[in-house]
Amino acid sequence: MVNIDTFTRNEFCLESKSTIGVEFATRTLQVEGKTVKAQIWDTAGQERYRAITSAYYRGAVGALLVYDITKRQTFENVTRWLRELRDHADSNIVIMLAGNKSDLNHLRSVPEQDARGLAEKEGLSFLETSALEAYNVEKAFQTILLDIYQIMSRKALASQEAAAIPGQGTAINVGDQYSGNNNSRPCCTN
Repeated sequence: MVNIDTFTRNEFCLESKSTIGVEFATRTLQVEGKTVKAQIWDTAGQERYRAITSAYYRGAVGALLVYDITKRQTFENVTRWLRELRDHADSNIVIMLAGNKSDLNHLRSVPEQDARGLAEKEGLSFLETSALEAYNVEKAFQTILLDIYQIMSRKALASQEAAAIPGQGTAINVGDQYSGNNNSRPCCTN
């Protein structure tokens, strides 16, 4: 996993265990000059927690799919997790593939080009990280948060523009027809 403690508290514990169920953390940071509070939900990758973790996909706007570069099986599970994520999350979710433990390159079982190929095929961004060395962890989160922020900003701008388009809605002409009769005003009063 790209340890959330490395990102949120700049800490790493060698004795840390795999996530059991779900872990949660927050961090406030600047994205394009705006203050953004990121909520990070670290869901377990083990099969036994699958029923618990899939419920967290529904509200997600971004996801890091993390595999261990020293364990081929974790990489092979990425396509299943990606399918599950796409089945349960919003269709506009921002997804990054992250190969963790790049500090253990000498034990690598997943060639970087395999992961890059999968990311390209699936339309994902890609980075290799090391939670131990804090290598690319900040960059991974910053990249995904910037993508999310830009998508949200475009959506907000589009909805503002749609609200300002002339001809949208109904015009009501109240004219002078109510000026002399206080009992038939065009709106309600007490």
